[in-house]
Amino acid sequence: MTSRPTDANHTAPSDVFRSTWQYTLSFLVLVACVAAASVVDAAPRRARVSSDLRARLAAAQAGTVDVIVSGTPERIERLARRHGLAVKKALATGAVLTASATSLDSLTADEEVDAVSSDGTVLSQMALTTQTTGAEAAWSGIVRTLGRTSGRGVGVAILDSGIAAHPALAGRVVVNLDFTDERTRGGDRYGHGTHIAGIVAARGFRAEQEGADSGMAPGAHLLNLKVLKGDGSGKASDVIDAIDWAIANRHRYAIRVLNLSLGMAPTQSYRDDPLCQAVERAARAGIVVVASAGNYGQTEDGRTVLGSVTSPGISPFAITVGALRTQGTLDPSDDEVAPWSSRGPTMVDGIVKPDLVAPGSRIVSTAAANGALMQQFPDRLIDGPGARDYFAMSGTSMSAGVVSGAVALLLESRPSMSPLMVKLALQGSAQFLPNEGLIAGGAGRLSLTGVLRGRVAPRSYSHAEFWGPQFASLAPQTIIWAENRVIPDTIIWADTIIWADTIIWADTIIWADTIIWADTIIWADTIIWADTIIWADTIIWADTIIWADTIIWAD
Repeated sequence: MTSRPTDANHTAPSDVFRSTWQYTLSFLVLVACVAAASVVDAAPRRARVSSDLRARLAAAQAGTVDVIVSGTPERIERLARRHGLAVKKALATGAVLTASATSLDSLTADEEVDAVSSDGTVLSQMALTTQTTGAEAAWSGIVRTLGRTSGRGVGVAILDSGIAAHPALAGRVVVNLDFTDERTRGGDRYGHGTHIAGIVAARGFRAEQEGADSGMAPGAHLLNLKVLKGDGSGKASDVIDAIDWAIANRHRYAIRVLNLSLGMAPTQSYRDDPLCQAVERAARAGIVVVASAGNYGQTEDGRTVLGSVTSPGISPFAITVGALRTQGTLDPSDDEVAPWSSRGPTMVDGIVKPDLVAPGSRIVSTAAANGALMQQFPDRLIDGPGARDYFAMSGTSMSAGVVSGAVALLLESRPSMSPLMVKLALQGSAQFLPNEGLIAGGAGRLSLTGVLRGRVAPRSYSHAEFWGPQFASLAPQTIIWAENRVIPDTIIWADTIIWADTIIWADTIIWADTIIWADTIIWADTIIWADTIIWADTIIWADTIIWADTIIWAD
């Protein structure tokens, strides 16, 4: 029998069929890919849109809506003309535009537009601080690293409902501006802003600077930037306008701190949120921004809500503050995070927040005579009625005011500190609350008595310490604030994040088996940290993290 040839050049009929089929299949796949690419190319480009506007577009909701778009005046003019939009308000970095359903849809498809956000409504965050936080120790010079400090020379801008006349605030306010349409010259018809101002910088009875009823930093001066109306609400664009004014006038009035005891629902990433973008501009200009975490940490039926931090507290450029209940005692062992204080991680970006907690329950401070809050809650009036009215209020708003005052004390002592360094200092000296976890208590309880005492020892946090004992065995599903629905895999889960004293100034969350408490994050090549000079090649700059091999600490 003759054998079949096995020449390498010989191809069996079955091989020919197989080869032909493979070529045909490859060709069909190529055609499909090209067709798909053509469809993709043909698909209209869409700008990033906040979740509330997405819902509006999906429902084809009629009527007009005010939106915020970034861009130069020339770009805004082109967009308005192209899409038939009305320019309602010009901003330093864009404008508020009024859009119909049709024009909103066309605007989001415009190639010149990167992101579109609603001009949302911001609300005040309302639900014996100087001793428990260490402020009185700082006044007297007991805190060795600070010396004697009262916040003198430090300007704190209060972006709130205004500041009313009150004996304890006489001579404290150097600027009164109204960014709302009430045009009250900064007067406070609500009462919230006056209360915050007193927490930050009130003087005591008989006008003594450092008394039992003084604010955290009685030597600081205040700038009254009114952004909330008489009902405690305001527009995001007004807050943005006030922030940009503070940036432009920071040198003229020595503005070093912005207090934002207000918030709105987080509908998009902090990278696209215009309010968070304004916070970032302020921080990069050298102004420390302190924001309240929000009071949405608990549902009406008592369930804890995670991911409930409000904007602009979701920004990594802000020092975001949760509320602590001190139980009316000086003993820190009975302190607890208030159940209504908003919890992290942040809803869209999954950043660890709040950054720390401070007293925020039943805080007594200055009251606005005849303000809406006094009329609504007369039982909270402590002294009065009369010229020396004081009022008890609770909320992360109050906690933010406490931290703003603490920042003023720190900056008088160390005026060269950057916002990042201030954040590191406050978190590094905070007293961690293991029963609360990072997502409720952040780095821990504000404590000025330990500030700037040296480097923070690196440590790891257990899974239970990250979430708190209550959520140690949490399934990867949780209630998300705002829409109150269960969404899997949207929260940072399990082992997670670099909590680097902490800054996520970078865009990248690093996943690891342990949580790292690092004290080597550096914003420049050289940093003076208390009495220690850090020489390092480690730099965090904008969105890039570069890790170096060697860090040398010198005394």
